[in-house]
Amino acid sequence: MRTCVAALATALLLASAPAAAETVVITHARAVTMTDGGTLDDATIVIRDGKIAAVGTETDAPDDARVIDAGGRFVTPGLTNSLTRLGLVEVGNAEDTVDHAQGAQGYGIAFDVQYGINAASVAIPIARAEGLTRAVAAPSSQTGTPFLGFGAGLRLLPGSDILDRPKIALFAAVGGGTTGEGDRSRSAEWQMIRRAFDEARAQGSFLRVFRNRPGGEQFLRQIDVEALQPVLKGEIPLVLSVHRESDIREAVRLADDYGIRVILVGAAEAWRVADLLAARNIPVVIDPADNLPTSFDQMGARRDNAAMLHEAGVTIAFFNSGINMTYHAGASPRESAGIAVANGLPWDAALAALTRNAAKIWGMADAGVIAAGQAADLVIWDGDPLEVTSAPVEVIVGGTPVSLKTRETELRDRYHPKNRNSGLPPAYR
Repeated sequence: MRTCVAALATALLLASAPAAAETVVITHARAVTMTDGGTLDDATIVIRDGKIAAVGTETDAPDDARVIDAGGRFVTPGLTNSLTRLGLVEVGNAEDTVDHAQGAQGYGIAFDVQYGINAASVAIPIARAEGLTRAVAAPSSQTGTPFLGFGAGLRLLPGSDILDRPKIALFAAVGGGTTGEGDRSRSAEWQMIRRAFDEARAQGSFLRVFRNRPGGEQFLRQIDVEALQPVLKGEIPLVLSVHRESDIREAVRLADDYGIRVILVGAAEAWRVADLLAARNIPVVIDPADNLPTSFDQMGARRDNAAMLHEAGVTIAFFNSGINMTYHAGASPRESAGIAVANGLPWDAALAALTRNAAKIWGMADAGVIAAGQAADLVIWDGDPLEVTSAPVEVIVGGTPVSLKTRETELRDRYHPKNRNSGLPPAYR
């Protein structure tokens, strides 16, 4: 009797256990490892339990593995877009689908985009099919404060579980359109940021600080004081959206004065202070296609910004501004990376900005390179990954090949001329 019960218990346990992860092997790969190993021709990549188990030119494929023959094509780490609105916008003109700014609700510094992420957004499968496997979803500008709130790190797995790192960074913006509220100036923006950090740093004597201030006024609410603590402790960076050289220099002073980690975004005039940024180890996230001034902050914009920053030793990563922060968030920064290469940035440095560098900047320790132990987020390309006419033939996220079908491809197939004479309405073809 005991034997039967034990056997039944074992059977139930086995039935309820998750299925063993499939072992996948990519053969005949031109593996751009983004490590000191460089690019390996005719390489084999073994993927097991969602991670890269082995990679090399003499690596054997397990007998029970699913084999994907890359046929000599480029295989790269999955791409990372360092500033997007993925999951936060569906249709820009439909207010009920826009969730990247707090608007009139005035939640303050502690605003957090993670609660509005929509994993079912049609923009996500499109970005994934374009080779994007990681992204940063960022808040946008708002009135009343230069602080925008917390952004989130995304991993574009199929399904609803794409929130990988909530509160990946705290975002703020100074200059340009952010200073147009009433008579508030750029100086006021920087003073507000500094006063916020002063009050947050003095949290231990919170009530005494406010009571002793003339008039007893309180600049920050307690929830905002708490929101600034991870930045002051060095747990997450402060991301500053700035363009003008003077603002970039002020951002460096802010980092020095408060001992915080700073990441610059936009930074059209960063080339003017490239050596300073390199010396302070401050990374820069730029749009390589940004070569025309859209405001007086960007009078010094130039397309070799990326090349000049890289030459100085600055760690760079890429994004695209405007609607490309949501739509085609995989293809757009890759196209811009190609533009950067055309303007002097080495090819491998441009690809690093979309893989290894981005992972380093955002603290994605398991991403950005093809090496044993790393997450198996990989892309097989039908051509040069930085060539605009190239596209993925296989995208692997978490060790599993994912579908490249999107709403765009479904619409293409439904209304393709070859189906014109099918005799059925478009919805039934």
